[in-house]
Parts: sequence; C-alpha cells; structure tokens
Amino acid sequence: MRNSKALKKIRQNRCARVCGLGHYLPFFVRYAAHFGYDAIWLDLEHRAMTDREVQSLLGLCHHNDIDCMVRPPTQERTRLYRYLEDGATGLMMPLVSDAAAARHIVNAVKFPPMGNRGLDGAGLDGDFGLGVWHPDSGYTDDANRETFIAVQIETPGALENVEEIAAVPGVDALFVGPGDLGLRLIQDKSAAQTSLDQAIAQVADTAKRHGIAWGIPAGTPELIKQYRAMGAQMLAYGGDFALTAVLECSSQDFDKALGE
Repeated sequence: MRNSKALKKIRQNRCARVCGLGHYLPFFVRYAAHFGYDAIWLDLEHRAMTDREVQSLLGLCHHNDIDCMVRPPTQERTRLYRYLEDGATGLMMPLVSDAAAARHIVNAVKFPPMGNRGLDGAGLDGDFGLGVWHPDSGYTDDANRETFIAVQIETPGALENVEEIAAVPGVDALFVGPGDLGLRLIQDKSAAQTSLDQAIAQVADTAKRHGIAWGIPAGTPELIKQYRAMGAQMLAYGGDFALTAVLECSSQDFDKALGE
C-alpha cells in the first residue's frame, strides 16, 4: 500500500504542504507533485465531479506519488470508505461539530479494531486485490496507519466541543475552516464573543495537548510563517483558483505589448 507523504511529515513534526483543487484538471496533479506538494485537497463539498472523474484524479495522484485528501459531500459510511478504496489518502470532513460525529467518521473509514469499515480489498488502495488476497497481507493495518482523518472546526459548537473532538481515537488532525467559522463567530452576539484569531489559537492549543496535528488555509507567506510558528502541520496554500493571477499577469503583459 502507498505510504502517505502528509502523515510522514506530521510524524516527523514537519509541515505538510497542501494545495487545493476543485475542478477536473488532470495536469494539475502532475504539477502539484512536481513542485513538491505533499497533498491535494480535492473539494467535493462545493464542487461537482462524476465518480469516474474522481477515480481518475485519485489514480493520477497514485501515479505521481502525492496524497489526495478528499473533502466529501456526505457522511454516508459506504460512500466515505469508497473514496479510500479508490485511492484517497485522507478525508477532510466539513462541519464536524461534536465528538459523536467524529466517532461516526472514524467508525466508517477505519478497519477493526479502530472502526467498522467494510473489507473488500479490490480497490486501488489494495492494488486491486494483488496486495490483499494472500495469507500474509497486512492491508487492514496498513490502511489504518497510512490514511488519515482531518475534521473541520467550522462552527461555534465545534469550538465549544473541540476538546472532546480532539480526544476521539482515529482523528488525526483538526482543520480550521476560517470562512465558515469566521462567518458564524461574527453572528455570535454573546457577551463572551470569540474572535477568529482566538478560535485559531484555541484549536492550535487543543491539538498540541492531544498530540494531533492541526491545519488551516494560509492566504499569504506571512500567514504560513505565523501558523507554522503556532504548530500547524497541515497548511493549504495555492490551488486551481490561483490561475486567476496567471491570467491577470498575462493580460497586463498584453496591455504593455500592445500599448493598450
């Protein structure tokens, strides 16, 4: 079974480099691997792809030896572990607001004794059965060790329950969703209103005390440095939407060259 690059860095107390992808762009996988990224965050929560398109991208990730962290549009158990069977290295689960939801996810995607994932072995993660269907196969242990679960802290409820969420065995990382969390914190009219910066610091502190990783998107190099100094081990920076900057620069080059 393929070993996770992101988990290797996390276990070495280093920072995994993550880029985002929300469209079916096969070349992007090759570029991300070529430029030293550890994982691609494949967003299926907000973007639509067919099952075959997802399988194709996961196959390309295997071929180029880069992790794929899928953010799924569902918490349905068989759908979740099918992503792993098709080659996903990890799952980023959105809007996890309590420990019960975290335990449900672990139960769905980890094999016994950690969870209750169904065993097939015929998927890409098991080399289509060749790495599974023999007496000395370590497939289930390998799968539990080399796949990861990152749960997103995106609501005031999740922030309130972050200690219990972090304590769930099988949760590998807390991942702050600053857009959703910031939006919801602004709506909080209580006297003890929490700022987004305070919430990020709380998640970082909780992850450290529980011995798990935490991550967040970083919009600038300065934020990469800031979050890394706070102990972040999974930082997302760059993605397919960054192509807007490429086209902006190219358009400006046209303006200069054509005198327009």
